[in-house]
Amino acid sequence: MQSCDVLIIGGGPAGSSCARELVRHGRDVVVLDRATFPRDKICAGWITPAVVDELEIDLVDYANGRVLQPITAFRTGLVGGSTVETRYERTVSYGIRRCEFDHYLLARSGAALRLGEALENLRREGEHWIVNDAIRSRLLIGAGGHFCPVARLLAEKLSNGDDEQVVLAQEIEFEMSPDEAAACRVEPEIPELYFCRDLRGYAWCFRKGNFLNVGLGREGECRLSAHVAEFCDAMQKAGRIPRQTHSRFHGHAYRLYRGRPRRSAADGVLLIGDAAGLAYPESGEGIRPAIESGLMAARLVLEADGDFRRTRLDELRQRLADRFGRLRNGPAVRPLFPPSWRRAVGRRLLSTRWFTRHVVIDRWFLHSNLAPMTVDS
Repeated sequence: MQSCDVLIIGGGPAGSSCARELVRHGRDVVVLDRATFPRDKICAGWITPAVVDELEIDLVDYANGRVLQPITAFRTGLVGGSTVETRYERTVSYGIRRCEFDHYLLARSGAALRLGEALENLRREGEHWIVNDAIRSRLLIGAGGHFCPVARLLAEKLSNGDDEQVVLAQEIEFEMSPDEAAACRVEPEIPELYFCRDLRGYAWCFRKGNFLNVGLGREGECRLSAHVAEFCDAMQKAGRIPRQTHSRFHGHAYRLYRGRPRRSAADGVLLIGDAAGLAYPESGEGIRPAIESGLMAARLVLEADGDFRRTRLDELRQRLADRFGRLRNGPAVRPLFPPSWRRAVGRRLLSTRWFTRHVVIDRWFLHSNLAPMTVDS
């Protein structure tokens, strides 16, 4: 049986970031994931300079054989309406393909990898977790996304009856043919964001060289496919996406960091990233919260020095609150605007250049008000 100090379930940005930090400080870490890498991952896919700094990514090295699309502007508006273009004098984000990005982070983590292996069974023996009758570890970190098997198998320990604020999304990323690329009006350096008219979600078109990513997400939406089809029809008529794009969409879900707090720790267990429900509520972006939660979890584990009781590990929730804001114990806050004036005021605000730049782009999507986490040596 393989033994390790920490077993991480999930090799995405949360798991790989946590693993790398722990390995750098001498811990024996195993990452288990049911997928083999590189693997497809549904995600619009961009990272800010803050993420680059936090992960200490050498952009020249990363761009060698991988997509790294500089972003210098955004085009925003309502679905079917006029748009506002917000330009910057510098690169404010980078478009990446998650299949490449996640593989890069996991490969450099230094952890022992058990890929193509799902979590089949889990049991507690004294102070150890036994996974798949093959791996023994005192600490288990769930980093498997919204449907993380650790969160699912330990639901009674990790759930406190919170209100799930789940976004359902459909999207696709594909390489355009030469004819499709020539006809596509989406500019690579300018992602396009289109808010739904009721402001309960938004759609996007993002071109990364010859790759095009198109998607739409809505909170708690049962007619998602209809919204996707309507959006695609409007974008196809405008010459912004190829015909028949909507026929190849794939779905996914994630939990917003909103509403009642989710318990993220038990004896010998931590949840990070989408498994802990950390996606930014305004934009739904989860890469940066996943990475930062992974780094915070690793540092807590190092400080705990083998004390993996829930009373010690529960400190992660406080650190998440200090970083991302404290959640309220009560009914979830509705997105963006109160219903009584959401449509009228929201549409007007989204048509103004000041609000679009300083609130929608700078705060909701770039989080330029949030300084990068310091990198430990």
